[in-house]
Amino acid sequence: MPSTAEIKGRINSVEDTRKITNAMYLIASTKLRKAKNDLEKTRPYFDALRNEIKRIFRTVSDVDSPYFYPPDKEPVIEGPYGCLVITADKGLAGAYNQNVIKEALQLAKDHGEMKYFVVGEYGRHFFTQHHIPIEHSFLYTAQNPTMERAREISTLLLEKFDSGELKKMYIVYTDMENSLEAVAKSTRLLPFHRAFFSTPAKEETVQTPFEFLPSVEEVLNTMMPSYLSGFIYSALIDSFCSEQNARMNAMNAANQNAEELLAELSTQFNRVRQAAITQEITEISAGAKAQKRKRMRRKEV
Repeated sequence: MPSTAEIKGRINSVEDTRKITNAMYLIASTKLRKAKNDLEKTRPYFDALRNEIKRIFRTVSDVDSPYFYPPDKEPVIEGPYGCLVITADKGLAGAYNQNVIKEALQLAKDHGEMKYFVVGEYGRHFFTQHHIPIEHSFLYTAQNPTMERAREISTLLLEKFDSGELKKMYIVYTDMENSLEAVAKSTRLLPFHRAFFSTPAKEETVQTPFEFLPSVEEVLNTMMPSYLSGFIYSALIDSFCSEQNARMNAMNAANQNAEELLAELSTQFNRVRQAAITQEITEISAGAKAQKRKRMRRKEV
């Protein structure tokens, strides 16, 4: 049985660990609120941009663009695909990173040749450790997603798509559906399907014709890089919020485990201390009785 000093040392260690996990919980909650506020500030612009793309399709249904599938079919596209994988820079976030990696590997199984573009130190370490080639690694974006970095990512991906080096682009990120559930999902970035910008039934078609200069195709192709940057930025923020939420849940579970462990250690400490006190009392009592018997024998002599 461990001594009181050993149990006391374990209690101090658990308390120190609980302080760290509690601090990480508070930091994650602060980052989560800030990221949500940043996303809410930029969302109206990209919602308006998407509405303008919808308006173009309502005005000219047969517009041709390399960023969209034809309106009547989805042709089979042969060639290498690209995949933007968004992970975290560190662990301690439950199964957050593992779910993203699993989704990215499953996407490669379904679509064959895949070139990976990785965000986050965890993803870089995983692909390097498992000898999976990385086409490009974006540094320092997972912990501090910004619009500028989203534009850098989208610019590189568009260059490879426009040059024909990549025929399709996918993105694997974590969608935070609510505070209790976050799902790792894969979404096709390029080319877009026109149904993604379909007009709801309640909206009326455009009656007054628009004039596009220099052409409707040029206008649409000019808008798409900005929309793609917004899409990637939204995915970065969404993944970052999911990471912080997962870390909050993990740290909360660690705090609860620490409380349970402290309760068990306190009970064990009290039992050992009580046993030690009882033993000391027994030894003192036995010693007193021995001394008493010794004095009585002296008197008899």
